[in-house]
Amino acid sequence: MKMSRVPRRALHRLAFAAACGAPHAAHAAFQWNFPEPVTPIARDTLKIHNEFMTVITALFVVVFAIMIYSMIKHRKGADHPPAKFTGPSGKLQWFWTLVPFAILLFIDFVLMGVPAVEAVVNMEDTQNKADMVLKVTGMQWKWQYEYPDAGVKYISTLATPRDQIENQAPKDEHYLLEVDNPVVLPVGKKVRVLITSTDVIHTWWVPQFGVKRDAIPGFLRETWLRIDKPGIYRGQCAELCGKDHGFMPVVVKAVPEPEYLAWLDQKKAEAAAAASSSDRVWTKEELIDKGKEVYGRICMACHQPEGRGLPPTFPPLAGSKIVNGPLLSAEGRIIRDSHVDRVMNGKAGTAMQPFKNLLTDLEIASVITYERNSFGNARGDMIQPAQIRSLRQEKL
Repeated sequence: MKMSRVPRRALHRLAFAAACGAPHAAHAAFQWNFPEPVTPIARDTLKIHNEFMTVITALFVVVFAIMIYSMIKHRKGADHPPAKFTGPSGKLQWFWTLVPFAILLFIDFVLMGVPAVEAVVNMEDTQNKADMVLKVTGMQWKWQYEYPDAGVKYISTLATPRDQIENQAPKDEHYLLEVDNPVVLPVGKKVRVLITSTDVIHTWWVPQFGVKRDAIPGFLRETWLRIDKPGIYRGQCAELCGKDHGFMPVVVKAVPEPEYLAWLDQKKAEAAAAASSSDRVWTKEELIDKGKEVYGRICMACHQPEGRGLPPTFPPLAGSKIVNGPLLSAEGRIIRDSHVDRVMNGKAGTAMQPFKNLLTDLEIASVITYERNSFGNARGDMIQPAQIRSLRQEKL
């Protein structure tokens, strides 16, 4: 059978239509300008950006207009007689050199330099009249938020379902930009933000705040923000920090102060309930159910859903000698390099960080119990939150 040929013009139209339709198929958000600023820093940044672009555009138009006019007016085709230069004209040459230089100097220092310096000084004014402090700690691949004045601390992790990430379900509006525990801040209050990291360099970034500050291990960096409009604001880690760099979203919920204080009381009650959970005896089934939830939030990014890990960086838990080894010594103390030791104290020089100060007694006990009874591991034993509480002060 002889196939008819498709006209080349039709192919070009099909290719153009496919290219134009590609962004719509990906549901990618697109806009020409910055997102709406909701903090003084963001507004200053946008204002200076627009002023700089106005100055740069004006210079561009003027310079290129003179160039294009000169090339057209004095072209050979218009019978313009060629100039004959016999040597430099001293005073005129100095004039045409110094005048543009003075104009550019005025533009750089007065129109651009002064506003930029004022904005930078304002950005670094973190302690003046700050109403509260928020400490942000980046770690692979989650954020820890702490309110030192209130004694509240928790971990925020990605909440996008795995079936969306693995393309087994439609992606929703906030794909990879949703978390289980967002930051909650009061509207109209100056918040001093302290930023650090436990492992590699991360970056805490929320575009509508105009805040983008690196979280560096061993350093405590700072910035500030004052949110003027209630709402939910989303950002993400903007530093290449490892394999799950794209799974570290930042979600901030700005609310009126009464609602913020009510939320703070709720978090304190949750912390008290978590502390009291160490006083009761849990069944193995209860610990396994709780441990599965903790593993999905905290451990799965590295050790994978089935516990196979990504060797050699992230070792498997399935069949692991550490997971299948003894829990505690005969005296009930931590054994070095045991399962309990590894979860609580981590391992220096690796991606395994200590979780002793990040997770509650119940979370540590439940995830250890879950790992020892899952992924083909059948130890059949368990550890109680009360035991974890008594082990926290033990020094190896």
